[in-house]
Amino acid sequence: MSHEFEKMMPGHEEEVMEIFNYYTENSFAAFPEGRVTNKLFLAFLGIGKTHPSYVIKSGEGAVIGFCMLRPYSPFPVFNETAKVSYFIKPGFTGMGIGKAALMKLEDDARELRIKHLLADISSENSESIGFHKMNGFSQCGCFQNIGRKFGKPFSVVWMEKELQKT
Repeated sequence: MSHEFEKMMPGHEEEVMEIFNYYTENSFAAFPEGRVTNKLFLAFLGIGKTHPSYVIKSGEGAVIGFCMLRPYSPFPVFNETAKVSYFIKPGFTGMGIGKAALMKLEDDARELRIKHLLADISSENSESIGFHKMNGFSQCGCFQNIGRKFGKPFSVVWMEKELQKT
């Protein structure tokens, strides 16, 4: 599927939050249990000041996802480490868009001299765990039963990938 990456900007608020809220209300892919307000989008824009954040648009120009790198920690000793996040609009998953987003973020990370990528994933999100394994991540930790969503306890699986120089 044809798609392109565009820097996340204020005009993307409604589409990004619609996608994110789908996952908060219907899955374990996003940690909140219900809809979150658009104030969260301001946090996404804030992250974009130091780390790349993008909307993913279809060939027709519709927003079909978003992705970002986030600092792992505010302390400078962790500047070589970042967390990855990506959410693809339902109906557009399984088309290689997530892999393209990860590749884009990896390229950006290398430019920023980031050497390690992390992902924190709900243990109930087996698709994401599998996706990360297929794309070079390995499990490095698990916080057992620290969350509860939809009345069900879940663990948080941490995965890591060391970036190779290109």
